[in-house]
Amino acid sequence: MFPSQFLNPKWTASLTLALLLSAFSFPVSAVAKNENNRRVDAEWTLRQDRAIPEQERLTQAQTSSDRRAEALRLNREGLQLAARGQFREALKKYQQSLVIFRELAERKSEGTLLNNLGEVYRNLGQYPKAIEYYQQALTITQEVGDRAGEGTTLNNLGAVYRNLGQYPKAIEYYQQALTITQEVGDRVGEGTTLNNLGNVYQNLGQYPKALEYYQQALAIVQEVGNRAGKGTTLNNLGNVYRNLRQYAEAIEYYQQALAIHKEVSNRLMEGTTLNNLGAIYGSLGEYSEAIEYLQQALVIAQEVGDRAGEGTTLNNLGLIYEKQRQYTKAIKCYQQALAITKEVRNHAKKGITLNNLGGAYFKQKQYAEAEENLYAAITVWESLRSPELADADKISIFETQAHTYRLLQETLIAQNKTDRALEISERGRARAFVELLAKQLNPQSEELPKIDPPSIEEIKQIAKAQNATLVQYSVLSNSLLIWVIQPTGKIDFRAVDLEKLDGSLANITEIARLQAAGQRGEEDRSEFTSLIRGTQESLRSLVAVRARDSEDTRANRLQQLHKLLIAPIAEFLPTNPEDRVIFIPHQSLFYVPFPALQDAEFNYLIEKHTILTAPSIQVLQLTRKHKSRGAGAQGGRGDILIVGNPTMPRIPDGNGGSTQLSNLSGAEREATEIAQMLDTEALLGANATETTVAQRMKTARLIHFATHGLLDDFGYGIPGAIALAPSGNRTEGQSIFGGNPNDGLLTSGEIVTMTQNNPLNAELVVLSACETGLGDLSGDGIIGLSRSLITAGVPSIMVSLWKVPDTETRELMTEFYTNRYEKKMDKAQALRQAMLDMMEENPAPRDWAAFTLIGEAD
Repeated sequence: MFPSQFLNPKWTASLTLALLLSAFSFPVSAVAKNENNRRVDAEWTLRQDRAIPEQERLTQAQTSSDRRAEALRLNREGLQLAARGQFREALKKYQQSLVIFRELAERKSEGTLLNNLGEVYRNLGQYPKAIEYYQQALTITQEVGDRAGEGTTLNNLGAVYRNLGQYPKAIEYYQQALTITQEVGDRVGEGTTLNNLGNVYQNLGQYPKALEYYQQALAIVQEVGNRAGKGTTLNNLGNVYRNLRQYAEAIEYYQQALAIHKEVSNRLMEGTTLNNLGAIYGSLGEYSEAIEYLQQALVIAQEVGDRAGEGTTLNNLGLIYEKQRQYTKAIKCYQQALAITKEVRNHAKKGITLNNLGGAYFKQKQYAEAEENLYAAITVWESLRSPELADADKISIFETQAHTYRLLQETLIAQNKTDRALEISERGRARAFVELLAKQLNPQSEELPKIDPPSIEEIKQIAKAQNATLVQYSVLSNSLLIWVIQPTGKIDFRAVDLEKLDGSLANITEIARLQAAGQRGEEDRSEFTSLIRGTQESLRSLVAVRARDSEDTRANRLQQLHKLLIAPIAEFLPTNPEDRVIFIPHQSLFYVPFPALQDAEFNYLIEKHTILTAPSIQVLQLTRKHKSRGAGAQGGRGDILIVGNPTMPRIPDGNGGSTQLSNLSGAEREATEIAQMLDTEALLGANATETTVAQRMKTARLIHFATHGLLDDFGYGIPGAIALAPSGNRTEGQSIFGGNPNDGLLTSGEIVTMTQNNPLNAELVVLSACETGLGDLSGDGIIGLSRSLITAGVPSIMVSLWKVPDTETRELMTEFYTNRYEKKMDKAQALRQAMLDMMEENPAPRDWAAFTLIGEAD
């Protein structure tokens, strides 16, 4: 079930108090005046106040002083009430104090009271009202030059937008606040803002980044002795570790936080932490302890008027009852929680509760109710993934939401709504990828694209435009869904039961990939090496014998995947081997070596079909548009860029030093032969510098890299790099890895950055290197080199799934280009024929099956 979220930390009261003390404590001037000045002042006062009796003036002065003291008292009482969570009582005190300060025309104090009123309305979930008061406060703080007050108000505005799920706006306000708190030396405010930035990144699923901010905040609150702030930060650290499923560490942080909340009498945060402890014990299956903690939290939330906390606790109680199969009780709790989330307008919690409610109805086989709530949850999730979010944030936040899309597919399949399930399958993948691709079609536009997922009719049209059979997979908890969309528009569906699978699908896929790569062990490798120049029939004979001897053989795993992925839909696939089949994998299936899958007769899939892959159906629609925009639209004009065996750069060795990548003589020969075939000159050795290559990529229509591919993240948060020759002013022993245009590492992040406003025109990029098709698996597909190049506007990418052998790869690539440019085959047919030709002399899949073509065939 979808994990519950935690209450927003509410320790800005200490920051507000510090601001008030500053705002309301004014130093008395002690500058002496000479006698003449005193006489002049007295005469001026006499002239101005001649009509006012002396006693009346003294009375007015005394009254103003008393009124000011009363305003200060009312504000202090409001602060104390707010700290105890008694927000409505605090509201009355603040409003009375505000009236007095307005009467006294004290603008700075008025701004502070407006800020405090905004904080109360935020805690009450009345966000529009909170924003109204904060904006008034912000205007005054800027008008009077109150930088500390401005920082506090910006921080509080960030909190409102975080609660509304408008994360980019929240980050913007928090970053402005952080700059001001650091500028004015407000260490308490700095700690508060760092903590709040951590909260946003936790909402986005960016747990390492959240952890980083929380650790910085913890250091500051300890330094300044802010016990309440320390308690809240410890609670938030517990949240991160819970989301990372490191439950022991989470409980330790929660217990430390709880002790501090009790010590400082912070009932609000005491309830929050009790709620979190209850949630974590529920995750551990210790339901009695969970319910005990949650009931305590519920009492406190109701006592202090914390409606948001009450809703969260009810949601978590629903989770416990659902796990105990008390579905009626669970649904009641979820419905109460849902009403509160709507009242306080917390969109993220609303989405979670709708998801959980849908799950409870699904388990009761009330599919119509489940469907309604899950669709509503998805609507909420998509409102939170705003176009303004950074790409990495869109990817990470979707990982926290993906469960809803899978559960809705199950719900629809249970009602035999297979076409609608396909729409949801497509709606729940590669959304950030799609937005990047759409943006690259019009990179100069300032408007951020919002691309709707395709309808079933649009999916049929994409299959027709591709002139290909599309095969879309969706991996659920205990089943595999497969749709086959033919160019005619006919859609067929099959579901495969994974309940009795021997091992997880992810493990089977990885073993099959490694086995196809020839990495089963020395004995197995030597057997295949002995047959490397043998016939295909000899290889199949050996595999058949080994299949009888062991269940964990190369053939068994490749056959097992064929049985799961291909056999259920074989009747719907084209009979003409030259007809295209485009596989749309999901999760670990991106690592499947589709060409090497074997049927019961040991026939490889590539022998029967022309194979491509794509991250999603809609990505295919957009790569076709990019093909029309780039070199394809220019009649194939442009440079040909062939890179082979550059002078290798140095990379980190993991011990603080660096090591130089090995020379690739076979890659140099490969590049030279291909360049001769295409009547151009290859960039080799020291000439293949990163600077030169990056510049020539901008105009090339074909790009071929025969070099090392790397999986590490060298910067920008995107794994993958292409090894090129270093250049520039780097001195001996200096090593700067990632983000340096001269270090010889063309990273995935650098490709995205350099093509952000100027997409590439290449119609094909071939990464003839090791494991260039790997990266970080996510709901957006594989995050790595292939994604970076496609989002750079390249419609067709060829990448590898394992460490490819030098000599055989050169032969495969030479065959591919011969087929493509001399025999005029399309890219998919050219690769297929190259594989078939390689099989005759090199029957082991490791020598020919590593490469896959992503995107366009033409």
